[in-house]
Amino acid sequence: MNSPLVSIITPAYNCSNSIAKTIDSVLNQTYQNWEMLISDDCSSDDSSNKIQQFAELDSRIKLIRRSWNAGPAVTRNRAISEAKGRYIAFLDADDTWYPSKLEKQIAFMQSKKIALSYTGYRRVHEDGRELGFVNVPSSVNYTDILKTNSIGCLTACYDSDMLGKVYMPNIAKRQDLGLWLRILKKVEAAYALEECLADYYVGVSSVSANKVVAAKYQWRIYRDIERLSVDKSLFYFIAYATNAIRNRM
Repeated sequence: MNSPLVSIITPAYNCSNSIAKTIDSVLNQTYQNWEMLISDDCSSDDSSNKIQQFAELDSRIKLIRRSWNAGPAVTRNRAISEAKGRYIAFLDADDTWYPSKLEKQIAFMQSKKIALSYTGYRRVHEDGRELGFVNVPSSVNYTDILKTNSIGCLTACYDSDMLGKVYMPNIAKRQDLGLWLRILKKVEAAYALEECLADYYVGVSSVSANKVVAAKYQWRIYRDIERLSVDKSLFYFIAYATNAIRNRM
């Protein structure tokens, strides 16, 4: 089985305290045919300089410097536009992969001719406390994802040979969900490698912890991005809220 190039998309903003461990987790991959496109969204800290130091040591790491702050959707899309790989994978600047993540996932996608895949992951507090493992369903379709987003962005990978390049909608939050919905309009389903292969770090002030903001942008996905009717939006929003409550119990 061949080893096609994987383009790793990493948006960066004021991540000087975490970016080194994120990059190290890529350098430690057993699958080595990758490029890491780190798009710095006009950070005000030392992030850009730290990324550049890694880029000077390994030509597979590419720093994209933005001149103005545009948010994660535009920042990720800029990196996707410059990606040269067949496979497009996502890893944020405070998360990490396990060493065998790419090797196992690319083999899984190639053997089953999968356009979009994802894996399980572990939630970790920024202070190092383990918050539990996130088990994922074996597959999800467009309707499933409208009810609950089972695809962790740090685990997702899509095949641009099968799909073409697909970009995130320009929305401040939930842009990853918008991307999965775009892809799942093109293919029947996304499929999971049901194994924990990444760590998702949760901060005290993380956006994902703000349930009101999350709910607001979930609604925007339904109405502004997917253009669903009010009735359908309410149906899926109730399902989303119910799943969110159940997952916290």
